[in-house]
Amino acid sequence: LLQSVKDKAQHAVILDKTTSDKLYKDVQSYRLVTVATLVDRLKINGSLARKCLKDLEEKGQIKQVVGHSKMKIYSMSMPRLREV
Repeated sequence: LLQSVKDKAQHAVILDKTTSDKLYKDVQSYRLVTVATLVDRLKINGSLARKCLKDLEEKGQIKQVVGHSKMKIYSMSMPRLREV
């Protein structure tokens, strides 16, 4: 049997200034935010992506849509319109 060799991903384990700025700026435009989307777009590892999601939720930039033990799905937080 022949198996294809996949290169091991070299994802960041510490959030540096440029990645942090990109995270807080770009997450506003994401319709769907998961650990996998942050890993893919920012090239960070999964545990760092989970901490970023928790931080973004605490700051009110995203809100949790689906909360499952294996997969949490977030969406951008929309400002509520005030009724007059």
